[in-house]
Amino acid sequence: MSVSDYDLAVLAHSLPRFKDLTLVCCEGFGTSGLAMLASNCRQLHVLDLIEDEVSDDEVDWISCFPDGETCIESLTFDFGQLYRLMLRAPQLRHLGTGAFSPSEPGLHADPDPSLISAFFACRSISCLSEFRDIAPEYLPSIYPACANLTSLNFSYANIDSTQLSAVISRWHKLQVLCVLDSISDQGLQVVAATCKDLSELRVFPVDAREDSQSPVSYVGFQAISEGCRKLRSILFFCQTMTNAAVIAMSENCPDLVFFRLCIMGRHRPDHVTGAPMDEGFGAIVKNCKKLTRLVVSRLLTDSAFGFIGKYGKLVRTLSVAFAGDSDMGFPFGDSTLRSGIHHFYNMRFLWMSSCRLTKQCCQEIAQAMPRLVVEIFSHDEEHSLTNDIDVLYMYRSLEGTRTDVPKTVTIL
Repeated sequence: MSVSDYDLAVLAHSLPRFKDLTLVCCEGFGTSGLAMLASNCRQLHVLDLIEDEVSDDEVDWISCFPDGETCIESLTFDFGQLYRLMLRAPQLRHLGTGAFSPSEPGLHADPDPSLISAFFACRSISCLSEFRDIAPEYLPSIYPACANLTSLNFSYANIDSTQLSAVISRWHKLQVLCVLDSISDQGLQVVAATCKDLSELRVFPVDAREDSQSPVSYVGFQAISEGCRKLRSILFFCQTMTNAAVIAMSENCPDLVFFRLCIMGRHRPDHVTGAPMDEGFGAIVKNCKKLTRLVVSRLLTDSAFGFIGKYGKLVRTLSVAFAGDSDMGFPFGDSTLRSGIHHFYNMRFLWMSSCRLTKQCCQEIAQAMPRLVVEIFSHDEEHSLTNDIDVLYMYRSLEGTRTDVPKTVTIL
């Protein structure tokens, strides 16, 4: 989405008591616009700039925040002048750092002592996120804040188990952890041994291709289940898994609400026994009575879905990942979309991707259900002219249709 400095100026001057602004994947503005926000919105609590293109207008926007202590509690932006703002906001609780390394690629340098001092000053930080391009020598900078951390997001940081082990011993209060699979099973074992209060874990793949070799497996997965028994939510990408590891997770972590296990690769059985993954996923829905969201994957038979139907009484969202190309017995297409028309008003949203949908059918649904917003996505502008639909997104909205749609999205 495009946001200009003028837009930010209008916001800053019109709403001086504005408290919360989050811009995700935006462009068109620069440090001049941020300076106007910092100068005029003196009660700003949240300023999160996530994956934005911010132009450098050679304006020192950090210095525009009020002298002394500000109201800032959550801040996400690029690394450049991080420590200066931290010193101005000692009550900061949520910080997104951006690049956490020397400004020049290939340069090996110790972090500025002022940065370490800034983390000493911000002992109230409970959430750190948005780490990118972490240089190992910079990790000790966050040590002063580790004691009170409850949430840490390394999902953009390609760190290994050695780097993780160096700091994880300080995270005894950690409840939420997001990492890449580069930490390997060894890193997961360290997490399991240290983070006993962990309630949410997300492990994303560095390489999401089906033929890639993931460094995490059922070994680290089972270690987490044995060490982090307060777990309520897990998202785990891997290549190899066993029914035994999934059953152990169901028995050790019965309070799971979200269980999302994405075993990359089609038609792959239990890595040890060669059996389908039916028993593992069946144990999850049988033993985790609070489960509301479930992602299943790998080689499954009708038995797995029989277990879900019998025991998954609270499951509201079911996703089938890496299931292959066939839709035998469970067709996705125009006929299926039409058959569900009487249920759509009772659903929060419906998302269908890579299905056999046509634009004509989607238009029929939009006309028949005027209280729903029906959006169709195309991968590119050229493809949007065809009748085949890449993605259908249908949802209820009190505000009606949105006005910031890109050219690859059409609202029917």
